[in-house]
Amino acid sequence: MFTIGDFARYGRVSPRMLRHYDAIGLLRPDRTDPATGYRFYGAAQLARLNRIIALKDLGFTLQQVGAVLDEQVGPEELRGMLRLRRAELAEAVAAATARLAQVEARLRSIESEGHMPADDVVIKTVPAVRVAELTGTAASYEPQDIGPVIGPLYENLFPLLEGAGIRPTGPGIARYEDAPQDSPEGEGGSGGGGGGGAIVVHAGVTVSAPVGPVGDTGVEVVELPPFEAATIVHRGAMDDVLPTAQTLAHWLDAHGYRSTGYAREVTLECPPDRDQWVTELQEPVAKV
Repeated sequence: MFTIGDFARYGRVSPRMLRHYDAIGLLRPDRTDPATGYRFYGAAQLARLNRIIALKDLGFTLQQVGAVLDEQVGPEELRGMLRLRRAELAEAVAAATARLAQVEARLRSIESEGHMPADDVVIKTVPAVRVAELTGTAASYEPQDIGPVIGPLYENLFPLLEGAGIRPTGPGIARYEDAPQDSPEGEGGSGGGGGGGAIVVHAGVTVSAPVGPVGDTGVEVVELPPFEAATIVHRGAMDDVLPTAQTLAHWLDAHGYRSTGYAREVTLECPPDRDQWVTELQEPVAKV
């Protein structure tokens, strides 16, 4: 038999925790001295203690822990719970990391206000171009919704083109538009603002193939018409595009232009290091 202090040491918990578990009926001592009230535990009770701590660390309340233990949960079931909880925690960490990245991007945008060279904006006519593209839908135009959609689209696009014998002849071109059901008139359906609704994402690359579907791959070759655009070059990962995009917005406002759609993203350079990417933003505009 072990004193509460020794049992706590072997279980890597505090005596106070053991007293609490005793008080709520979760882990009773094997014996309590009636004269002194001292608690004594047996080595076999370490198994129950281990299960209590494991379940608590998995996020169960102590009440839930008691219910699970009453069902005589075995090691394999506990391991299954651990795998599930590990996946949930990994997802939560990824989501938190993405949110922090977006906060950092906003902060960089705030820090760069008034410091980015607006004279880099150029008004030009973008010529017609033929692209092969895959299309998907994002929940919104926010980076955390666009990234998980456009990334896999591009990952799938190039192998499909290679399998079809189509070689890219120019840069990648990503373009966006409001999903039809989320573009009520007057809320940005033709102005590139949406209403906070779903966004159609087109991940494409310049080609010289015939217009039309590429077999049953889901790839479509389309001819994009020419348009008048305000352009600016962004250097760095697209996760950090916000300051560049907002510099463009300030320039349009100051020079009497209005946006008529979402900016295209034309990839000029895309080395393995995303921080070295060079992308031209081509925003369709009209004179006010």
